[in-house]
Amino acid sequence: MTAVKGLFLTVRHLFGARKSRSTFDIRDENYFKQQQGVTTVQYPKEKMPIPEVARYQLQVDIEDCIVCDLCAKACPVDCIDIQSIKSVGVIGKTSDGSVKRLYPEKFDIDMAKCMYCGLCTVVCPTECITMTDQYDRSTSKLTDLIYGFSDMTDEEIAKRKEEWTRFQADKEAAKKK
Repeated sequence: MTAVKGLFLTVRHLFGARKSRSTFDIRDENYFKQQQGVTTVQYPKEKMPIPEVARYQLQVDIEDCIVCDLCAKACPVDCIDIQSIKSVGVIGKTSDGSVKRLYPEKFDIDMAKCMYCGLCTVVCPTECITMTDQYDRSTSKLTDLIYGFSDMTDEEIAKRKEEWTRFQADKEAAKKK
């Protein structure tokens, strides 16, 4: 008798799967009243609606970054790797008016380690780190999940380091005189 009930249920679902539910938005008041049809989202042809408060991939606007390192310190899984180069003076301002005095030599986020807690976005004083609505960045290699946001070339890095070294040497020479 149990096998017959199971077979009946399977056949009922087989014929019910010919059509799809009309709406996929869970905020719809009739969402749970719909009992017929396929409930699986046919990804990538169909996508689920993304809530406004969702936490997905991180994005960094490097032009607004002051390289304060607060995001790396707040990260509980240590997935943010930041290295900075000191500047001899002010190098610019961010969109909110903060003064930039450090160059971002390296700003990498390892999304394979990230637990999407959002703590880095909360502590960022210039709000350059944000959570995007992208959730489908899949890959077969773990190294592809390390996103580099710094746009400095090796030549620029060498030049900025040499400028800082020269500035420090000139400062020491001025002290000895």
